[in-house]
Amino acid sequence: MSAEQPLIQVILASTRPARFGEKPAAWVMQRISERTDLRAQLVDLRDHPLPFFDQDAPAAYTLREYPNEAIARWGRSVDEADGFVVVTPEYNHGYPASLKNAIDHIFPEFHRKPLMCVGYGNVGGARAIEQLRLVSVELEMAPLRHAIHILPELMVPAMNADPFDPEIFAPLDGKLDVAISDLVWWASTLAGARAASPRL
Repeated sequence: MSAEQPLIQVILASTRPARFGEKPAAWVMQRISERTDLRAQLVDLRDHPLPFFDQDAPAAYTLREYPNEAIARWGRSVDEADGFVVVTPEYNHGYPASLKNAIDHIFPEFHRKPLMCVGYGNVGGARAIEQLRLVSVELEMAPLRHAIHILPELMVPAMNADPFDPEIFAPLDGKLDVAISDLVWWASTLAGARAASPRL
């Protein structure tokens, strides 16, 4: 296991032009960048435009045999991480197609790594997060119990703020601290376990 602190990627799931997700992602990045027990990196799915998944076999079988450079670049990025915070909206009781498509293109890069979610929407993205937990199990990840749910009482003021101030989400700081501490524990523990066993 590396002596470095675990690398935690904050994945911004929505790619919509008028997305709200940039605001909670900025808050998460600000808060966790102040910590000394991890390294933080923002990963924006807008920076990884991918075709709709149409490969002959799923990535669980092809592993790192990337069919093109766009998918290879996405895979290499995720491969570097030790754990993930996914910032996701809820669309029709689920998470965005942009995120599902990105997930489906790769497999071993997520393998045996922890996942924590920050959701927003009418029920704080709760149903989207539950679906992500189910999908992450198929990827053999470790979905965590703790999650952040941004409800309209904070979402609406954040939407209307110009300029946006991450302090709008300060009431959730305590929950974020607990969730990230748990994520760091899992990320560090699983990084050691991965280093000690054969890699996919």
